[in-house]
Amino acid sequence: MYSTNRYLKFKKMNKTYYNAEDLGKFGNIGEFQPELAKKFFDYYGEVFKDGALTAREKSLIALAVAHAIQCPYCIDAYTTDSLEKGADEQQMMEAIHVTAAIRGGASLVHGVQMMNKVKEITM
Repeated sequence: MYSTNRYLKFKKMNKTYYNAEDLGKFGNIGEFQPELAKKFFDYYGEVFKDGALTAREKSLIALAVAHAIQCPYCIDAYTTDSLEKGADEQQMMEAIHVTAAIRGGASLVHGVQMMNKVKEITM
């Protein structure tokens, strides 16, 4: 178990698990597996090109997904990217509200599983 003293010592050193500077090191993920990193970055680049969806639309989707998976690096990157691709604050916040609605709905629909179990036990 993580001790309080260890946490306080960690906190005193002003460290966090999320280090904004690490986002700039994303390209370094190939250091230990260059072939796989190249394949990933080639794929990643293709995914975000204009296609049936515009690059702007894809950036907004990425921003919404970043909030769903709660990745601070992705949130930073796709906030910037969405703005650079012409999205405005209202569009970005609306995308985040879509995320919240889907996450909330997913939790609620799993309530049916609970209801089924209650009925199974009580009937």
